[in-house]
Amino acid sequence: MPIISRRTLLKGSAAVAASFSLGAGLAARNGIAAPTPVLVKAQFTKARLTTDSITKKVMTYGLGDGMATGVPPVLRMKKGEPFAARLLNALDEPTTIHWHGMRIVNSMDGVPEMTQPYVYPGDGFDYAFTPPDAGTFWYHPHCNTLTQMGRGLTGMIVVENPDDPVFDTEIVLNLRDWRLGKGGEFLAPFKPRDAARGGTYGTVRTANWQQEPMHQAPAGGLVRIRLAATDVTRIYTLGIEGAAAMVVALDGNPVEAPFPLERLDFGPGQRVELVVRMPDDEGTIVRLGNFRGSNPFTIASITATGQSLKRDIRDVRPLPANPIAEADLSTAERIPLDFTATAEHAPSPSICGTIGYTFWAINKVPWPGDTADPVAPLSDLKLGKSYILQMRNRTPHAHPIHLHGMTFRILKSNTRTILPPPTDTILLQPDEQAELGLVADNPGDWLLHCHIIEHQKTGMTGYFRVA
Repeated sequence: MPIISRRTLLKGSAAVAASFSLGAGLAARNGIAAPTPVLVKAQFTKARLTTDSITKKVMTYGLGDGMATGVPPVLRMKKGEPFAARLLNALDEPTTIHWHGMRIVNSMDGVPEMTQPYVYPGDGFDYAFTPPDAGTFWYHPHCNTLTQMGRGLTGMIVVENPDDPVFDTEIVLNLRDWRLGKGGEFLAPFKPRDAARGGTYGTVRTANWQQEPMHQAPAGGLVRIRLAATDVTRIYTLGIEGAAAMVVALDGNPVEAPFPLERLDFGPGQRVELVVRMPDDEGTIVRLGNFRGSNPFTIASITATGQSLKRDIRDVRPLPANPIAEADLSTAERIPLDFTATAEHAPSPSICGTIGYTFWAINKVPWPGDTADPVAPLSDLKLGKSYILQMRNRTPHAHPIHLHGMTFRILKSNTRTILPPPTDTILLQPDEQAELGLVADNPGDWLLHCHIIEHQKTGMTGYFRVA
């Protein structure tokens, strides 16, 4: 069994202690009982991902100690209320849980060798935190990510806000590909030449582990649809046919004014929330589709049912905003971040897996892999201070750049005219130059990386230290 460094072990012990003290402390201040941990079991299963075969050695999460047989469950939390979960690892390799997009305490972030120890087979780890923001998030491992995420370990999170408007129904869609060959067997998770370009695509496209699933919603009703791109590679161009839809939130944060969905790009790690006004006639079908590239396809369909509720799309109002700090641009320090290709070489060996190549870099430095050896941060940030991240994509490929633990606002860009609300991920277009405003308001070491996992694992990763 690989050896955990003493530094990591000590940090992991501190993380467990911090998790309980945080959850209990906030619960006490809010007059809420400390929550009973949800048991989240990482495990193997088999699933029918294609019509003609069963795929074995799929990885999923289940609730409780029983066997799970399908898509990881949607975890529901409430804004401002403590949440606790115990991860039990029933896989045959180490794993963790990262709570993607959530501004929580650093010790709960799920990054091995940085915020917690590895969770070995048969072991567990306790997570406890209070979500400060409402919205759509997701959870996944940060260990051997190309394999573990590629084989199914991606689940959705909904953080509810009691002040949200009530819609007629809600649909949650977990979008992901699978690399499957003949008989439903897993193919190699990547091709080196594709990893050095836009990434290696899957062969089977699913939503909630189903190909083009069909849902139902009240005719004439307003339907809230939450989507997350949990795939390791695919970038989507979202569109709708057969109904009107408004975009109400992006990456967990409400837009200031809902706008009609025409075509919307979003990449791995990103989330979109829509409100769809269903057709009045029963049996009418609405299709959500991916219109990127030359072969558009249906993501999911929704059939109108019952008599029309005669709701009006013009009644859709902005969702309540999350408490995101705005950067003081008059005092903000500028930090240049160049995303580039790099000379190929082999990264360091890692318990959490390496794919054996380095193709990418941030500020000309490729990430050496998940290692206990000290790695310098991209920058040391002072707690509470404002910064402007000057991002430059020096490549001909798009990169969804995700920041852990904090939220930024896109201030300007040379490729876009409509700027999103505060976000944790920017889909950095080829040759794009963008400035991001950030308040360093969460202490700890926070990863910044491309969420095309082959790019992350082959060098396009770094971190900020906030203290």
